[in-house]
Amino acid sequence: MPLSQPRDPEATRRQLAPWLARRMPQARDLAITSMAPPAATGFSNDTLLFDLEWTEDGRARRAGMVVRIEPRGFTVFPAYDVGQQFHIMQRLGEATDVPVPPMFWLEDRTDVLGARFFVMGRVEGRVPPDNPPYHAAGWMTGIAPAARAALWWDGLEVLARIHRLDWRRLGFDFLAHGTPGLDAQLDYYARYLAWAAGGRPQPVIEAGLAWLRRHRPAGEPLGLCWGDARIGNMIFAGERCRAVLDWEMATLGNPEQDLAWWLFLDRHHSEGIGIERLAGLPGREETVARYEELIDRRVRHLDYYEVFAAFRFAVIMCRLWQLLVEYGAVPADADPQASNIPARLLAGMLGR
Repeated sequence: MPLSQPRDPEATRRQLAPWLARRMPQARDLAITSMAPPAATGFSNDTLLFDLEWTEDGRARRAGMVVRIEPRGFTVFPAYDVGQQFHIMQRLGEATDVPVPPMFWLEDRTDVLGARFFVMGRVEGRVPPDNPPYHAAGWMTGIAPAARAALWWDGLEVLARIHRLDWRRLGFDFLAHGTPGLDAQLDYYARYLAWAAGGRPQPVIEAGLAWLRRHRPAGEPLGLCWGDARIGNMIFAGERCRAVLDWEMATLGNPEQDLAWWLFLDRHHSEGIGIERLAGLPGREETVARYEELIDRRVRHLDYYEVFAAFRFAVIMCRLWQLLVEYGAVPADADPQASNIPARLLAGMLGR
């Protein structure tokens, strides 16, 4: 589904080419030879893929690029910061073994494309699809069960690499936004829910927030959390993760919340839509056991963070429902709770 204000690739190409030329003074005859949105994209940003050709030192050069632009008009999140995403991935690429795309330039001005944006290198490979989910259709259904298992395990190993990082040494203090941790996140999602619900009562989601506040574990560790941790945000070449994408939900918190999101999103893409998981993909217990081996400590509050994952995704779906109404994809008087799969799964977790 396109964004509510689709960006014109040809106009963007004309606007971006002279900007790139100023950042590549060594390049001659620089040209953007193609520009188009990816085959599958999310709702939270504008993303365009393009090929860049130029001459340098008498040699013809070519590179695949990606421009990611802050959204205009309808936004999924209350605030969106491409600069923060750029700096996270830039720091990871320069100082860690977490695979991310090469980060080239950040533009904070809005006069070039009408919004802030960054340009990064394009990483070749395949991404497990969300629409339809990889359990239902797409290339994941056509590979052997052993290959699916290998892909899952490699993605999990990369997730553990993120969680083993020393966020203070790497300078990720800017993710704190005041006092970091679970209380700050619960307060953020309470505000997000009030904004996303648009005045409509959300009894299940509100009950989830109340449960999370009542059962909040104490003394939680702080680590770098990717935020949107799932294989659907990884580029794979064969069975190896070549890049970790989409850091818009990154925060500082207990990294168990990433593992919980990883498990919940896979559950959402199978049980949530009433289909069987693909054969070969490891289950919850063996995934948790392997994760504990990789980070060399026990997982203590996974049940709590799985409820947190369901709650967070249910809040996001409230906002996406408004987007669907705006597109005319659903009637304005339709019941948003009937189509909120994360909220239905949350209700089961809460015994409602």
